[in-house]
Amino acid sequence: MKTLLIILYIAVSPFARAIAYEIPEAAAAADDERGEAETDLYEQGTDAIDDGDWQRAIEIFRKVVGMNGKRADGGLYWLAYAQNKAGRGGDAMQTLGTLLRSYPKSKWKSDAKALEIDIRQSSGEKIDPGKVNDEELKLIAIQSLLSSDPERALPLLQKVIDGTYSHRVKEQALFVLSQSGSPRAAQLIASIARGSTHPELQSEAIKYLGIAGKRSVELLGEVYQSANAEVKKEILRAYMVAGARSQLYAAAKGERDPQLRAEAIRQLGVIGAGRELQEMYRTESSVEMKKTIIQSMFVGGSADVLIDIARNESDQSLRATAVRTLGLISSHRTGATLVSIYQSDAGAAVRRAALEGLFVQGNAHALVELAKQEKDLRWKREIVQKLSVMGSKEATDYLTTLLE
Repeated sequence: MKTLLIILYIAVSPFARAIAYEIPEAAAAADDERGEAETDLYEQGTDAIDDGDWQRAIEIFRKVVGMNGKRADGGLYWLAYAQNKAGRGGDAMQTLGTLLRSYPKSKWKSDAKALEIDIRQSSGEKIDPGKVNDEELKLIAIQSLLSSDPERALPLLQKVIDGTYSHRVKEQALFVLSQSGSPRAAQLIASIARGSTHPELQSEAIKYLGIAGKRSVELLGEVYQSANAEVKKEILRAYMVAGARSQLYAAAKGERDPQLRAEAIRQLGVIGAGRELQEMYRTESSVEMKKTIIQSMFVGGSADVLIDIARNESDQSLRATAVRTLGLISSHRTGATLVSIYQSDAGAAVRRAALEGLFVQGNAHALVELAKQEKDLRWKREIVQKLSVMGSKEATDYLTTLLE
């Protein structure tokens, strides 16, 4: 009997082992297929959301949820979203309830709670932010309240800012506050911008004053007078956002701190104050500050002024800076100028700057032509060295002819 069992085991084992091997593989393949099908459906659903086809999105995400796969919680959220958009708020609330009960640790939990608040407020229900425990959801509730009952929302926002909330939440509260046109909100932001209260939020308050535009420029100027260097730098950036050209120009000319002067000059470049920068360049005595002005002219798009400096500036280091900066402008605008400067200038710094400018442009054609014409082996080596790392077909072809 024992011998018979051994024979049966030997006969059956390979088959049993094959079955044992094939079943997990088949199951894994089936899981992969289901996963791909789920992903495909999910993407179709989000496409329908993007197209505003709410009914189609509802049908697709119901199928996603029915598959009970890895994307089921996301499917429930988007199903509720589409239902709400389709005017079926009651169905959306039920779907969100299913999501929160079935997937309490889902990454969609916060989004679901925010959507729930939005649906409830849209239906006319007044949400008391004080009874909302989650910090970010509290801010969503306050923001909604701000549009419907600003007098009630403002003290709640101030309570968040004064409270023991995280810096991120306080910053969000300040942003919501900055959206209000209320004089009371403006007073609170002004107080924070001055550093009178909540110095940890001063930088953010100054940014929001800049976003507010010209109406905040006078207040920014008041704060600037007594602020430290870091706060002044924030104010200069806020001036740029507000388009406060005259205030930036005054700081660029009159500020004693060279770093702040340079910052003001850079911000003038960002707002395209070419005329002011050109005037400053004529009257400026510091070479380093003039280099900052040249760089800011590039940012502001003052190509013609840069070309004039590159051709006519008597200081060789400033000329070289202007020439090098021309390389940051497209080759069809400044390529010919850079070639002309290389060919006509005797100064090594300026000639090298012209080559660097052509290299930065990726202007292999101009460099190849210069290499062909160059008789001085020292300069020819510099050009060839740049061509060797450009990865251009024209450069490679030329280098090949040198080898031949």
